[in-house]
Amino acid sequence: MRHSTRRGLTAASVATVAAIALAACSAPATESDSSGDFEPLTSIKLQLQWLPQSQFAGYYVALDQGFFEEEGFDDVEIIPSGGDIVPQDALVAGDVDFAIAWVPKVLGTLEATGAELTDIAQVFQKSGTLQVSFAGDGVSTVADFEGKRIGSWGFGNEWEIFAAMAAEGLDSTSVSITTQDFSMNALLDGDVDAAQAMTYNEWAQILEVVNPATGELYQPEDFDVVSYEETEGAMLQDAIWADTARLNDDPAYADAAVRFLKAITKGWIYARDNPEDAAAIVYDYAINAEAAFPVGPVHQLWQMNEVNKLIWAGGAFGLVDTAAWDKTVAGALAAVNQDGLNLITAEPSASAYSNEYIEKALAELEDEGIVVDGEYTPIDVVLTEGGQ
Repeated sequence: MRHSTRRGLTAASVATVAAIALAACSAPATESDSSGDFEPLTSIKLQLQWLPQSQFAGYYVALDQGFFEEEGFDDVEIIPSGGDIVPQDALVAGDVDFAIAWVPKVLGTLEATGAELTDIAQVFQKSGTLQVSFAGDGVSTVADFEGKRIGSWGFGNEWEIFAAMAAEGLDSTSVSITTQDFSMNALLDGDVDAAQAMTYNEWAQILEVVNPATGELYQPEDFDVVSYEETEGAMLQDAIWADTARLNDDPAYADAAVRFLKAITKGWIYARDNPEDAAAIVYDYAINAEAAFPVGPVHQLWQMNEVNKLIWAGGAFGLVDTAAWDKTVAGALAAVNQDGLNLITAEPSASAYSNEYIEKALAELEDEGIVVDGEYTPIDVVLTEGGQ
């Protein structure tokens, strides 16, 4: 890592944090409930879609820095999943109050079950999915997928593959989808022609491995990379989902949704302006968690750097972009998997997303003097063997 300080704050960061702290002192914690005749919720549960890592930094930072408390919550439980819990299923079952999940996965669940959930904040504005192969192995574009062994984790992560193929009129039934674990071993062992990777996770994992041919770490030029963000198959990923009926029928829940979004927005602003500190916060949670994927502090910092790139594209935090939503739905409708099955067959209901709650949260934060939009300036993260 090359940085002037390990966990120092820039001048801009200090100003942001000071504004957040000042707002907490001057604004009532439950401002959004001032017009309602109900008892505000003070206890909530958030379901993640994976184990503790910087993909979820904004939520852990909000917990660590007291931003949930500032918004009137005295009990917030962040529940990880190692694949044993499907976030949207936990939300439908009423086991949690909010859940983080990719949009296409939830759209498939909504059509299959008839459940109603609402995307109340779109955290990731870009797709971070890659398909990675060794350079020269003949899988440098989506058009090369036909007849190849394409790696995927399953669990709905494969739909960008098929949406991208559909956009190019390719035969999805020719693809051999090979289930890979949450590493790059399938590619390294020759079990797949191209492995699935996230910019913030598995892509770094393979660059943290020593290339036996050189004795040095693998370099980006050793691989061909297909970025789904650059294809018509790009789909919206990490979103915050809420129970639609509860939003409509329970004013305390709707109020809690706004306050929750205020807290996590402050968390993600902090993570944007203090990536080193945020990554260290998450790493501390991860190493003390009952279950966590074993990655080192350098890997967590890489994750934080890359995740910020997906979130901060210059606009306000968390708004659902209509064009990106429509592109995701179009891809979901067009996608046909290797078995000839569709993800969805009809447009989702209008209630599948709403900017109402995030817009209210952002407006209240702006009234408190907090700047809720902006771009991220990436830092320089030098990977090490194993991410340690």
